[in-house]
Amino acid sequence: MSSTAPWGPAAFTQRLRAVPAERYHDRHPFNVRMHEGRLGREELRRWIVNRFHYQRHIPVKDALILAKFDDPALRRSWLRRISDHDGEKDGEGGIERWLRLGEAAGIPRAHLLSGADVLPGVRLAVDGYVNFCRLRPPLEAVAASLTELAAPDIMRTRIAAFERHYGWIGPEGLTYFRSRVGQGSRDGEEALALVLAWARTREEQDSAVAALTFKCDVLWSLLDAVETAGART
Repeated sequence: MSSTAPWGPAAFTQRLRAVPAERYHDRHPFNVRMHEGRLGREELRRWIVNRFHYQRHIPVKDALILAKFDDPALRRSWLRRISDHDGEKDGEGGIERWLRLGEAAGIPRAHLLSGADVLPGVRLAVDGYVNFCRLRPPLEAVAASLTELAAPDIMRTRIAAFERHYGWIGPEGLTYFRSRVGQGSRDGEEALALVLAWARTREEQDSAVAALTFKCDVLWSLLDAVETAGART
């Protein structure tokens, strides 16, 4: 068998799952310190402000991905991801829940929405991801979203860490994390099924793995910027 022969479904799935297992941002020193309860209030607020810049662009990148699909059923399915973050109406959705996290941490929502304190490195990382989803083919754009496979575990860890170490943030601030446990698991498995169906050649499989690796690098770079900013203050 050629070394460039495609992986079988099980081997390909294992290779995809290995990427976040090895490179997901739960391993970043900043997240490690967060989950161990070693962040100060200003450090945590800095993360909330800068991560919000990523959160508010999730429906943007999903709209760009949706526009690539020819199948109406697939568009309807992917549209749910946009609704999950934007909500069906004002006062709902993941972006609203993140704003409430900010308020629970003492950050006015107007300040979060202004983006005034978003770091240049965070803007660069988020722009890179949005442009990736704009420019790359559907397989790679969907494969990049497979960081969702690791999202439920980090959300559970984060909820426990906030409840144990950051009691000054009330429970109403944790609703975003709680909602993403189920949503992340569902979205990750749906995207995985698409990638397994679409990547038929070894070249396509390699491009999917590379896209997922890129996404992990985006999330890591975002935290690099937040960590470095803290070291300068």
